[in-house]
Parts: sequence; structure tokens; C-alpha cells
Amino acid sequence: MKWANPFTYNYTRMFQDKLFLRSVGNTFLYLLIEVPIMLILAILLAQLLNNKDLKFKGLFCTCVFLPCATSLVSYSLIFKSMFATQGLVNTVLVKLGILSENFNFLGTASTAKAIIIIALIWRWTGYNMVFFLAGLQNIEYSVYEAAKIDGANGWQTFWRITVPLLKPTIVMTVIMSINGTLQLFDESVNLTKGGSANSTITMSHYIYNSSFGDGVANFGYACAMSFFVLALVAILSAINMKVGDKRD
Repeated sequence: MKWANPFTYNYTRMFQDKLFLRSVGNTFLYLLIEVPIMLILAILLAQLLNNKDLKFKGLFCTCVFLPCATSLVSYSLIFKSMFATQGLVNTVLVKLGILSENFNFLGTASTAKAIIIIALIWRWTGYNMVFFLAGLQNIEYSVYEAAKIDGANGWQTFWRITVPLLKPTIVMTVIMSINGTLQLFDESVNLTKGGSANSTITMSHYIYNSSFGDGVANFGYACAMSFFVLALVAILSAINMKVGDKRD
């Protein structure tokens, strides 16, 4: 009798596993929507807070960064409570007449995915804003004054001065955001538990279930999936560094 190679078997099984492929699709869906929105908001907020004439700048920075001080489990439970069937969001929408009855946001695949994306944007925008704000503060204000004298408007100044000078910071935040999203775990577990019917499950969540959550520990298969995630992180990070780090 010919025994299957365990190494080959695990990787073959991985690409034939519909649930794993669904978890890959979900993770990339979160990645493609959440990361661009989050980073754009972070840059815009940093640009606004970098205004030297802005009053109460410290207070505004603290308010934007405050979600990052909330633990991953705590903020996931807060969003779960807000979007519960009897939660705050349903109560407000019913009172305003937008909904005729309470809606199961976390039990519907499309809305559950949207809530995870909203939660991620709320949690991590301020974190990335700090990096952009630090980068902006390293740009000499005289550069902007010279652009203003030359007749550049705000949009031209942003695209031709701010963005090019922030390129190293942008590359770094993109790599960190991709890395974090590919390993997304807490939101899937604590917000939706992967539901409904595993429609929101992520790769890390599925790896955890294969190792500890399904009753029978399958560490070999979980290890193969973990190496796949590692390879994705390495490949996408290398692409970002190659594309973004074009030095003159």
C-alpha cells in the first residue's frame, strides 16, 4: 500500500478545501476594501492635524488615536453589542423610521462583512495617522511656502509635494496594514464567530479552528496553512517594497 506524502497531502488538501478558499477570499475582500480607505483617511487626518494654526491639536490627535488604545477583544465586543439585533444601531434606525423592524446585521453575510471592515477602519486609522503625522512634521514648511508662491493650489501641493515626500511612510504603512489584515483574527472570532455559516471567517480564524476549535487537533494541516499565510505576507510585502521604493 502506498502512503501519501504528508507534506504534499496537506498542501493539496489546502487548495481543495472550499472553506479554506472561502477564508482566503474573505481575507482579501477585507484587505482590498479596508486598507485603501483606512490609509487615505489616515493621510487626510494627518494633513488636517499638521496645520500649524490649528487649535487644540493635541486633543484632536488624542481623540483620533484613542481607538488604538482599546484592546482588540474589547472593541470587537463593543461593535458586536452596537450591531446586535437589540443593539444601539437597530434601536436608532427603527426610531428614525429607516427600518421597520430590527435587522440581524451580524447574522447576514454582507452586512457582517461590512461591520468587520468598519470596525477595522475605526480601530486602525488613528494608528496609521500617527506615522503620517510624524512624516509630515519632518517636511520643511518652507517647501509649502515656496509652492504657494509658485501658484500651486492645495490639491497640487498635496500630490506633488506631500505624497512624494511621504512615500517611505506610505510604503511602510501599506506593508504593516497588509501584514495585519492577512493575519486578521480577533474581529472574525469575537464579532461574528466566523458566521453566518462561515461566511466571514478569515484565514487565521480557520487555522485556529483546525488546531484547537473543531475538537480534533490537526496541527499538520494548520501548519501548512500558516506557511501559506507567511508566503502571502512575504510576497505582498516584497511587491510593495519593489513598487514603492523607487529612488532617484
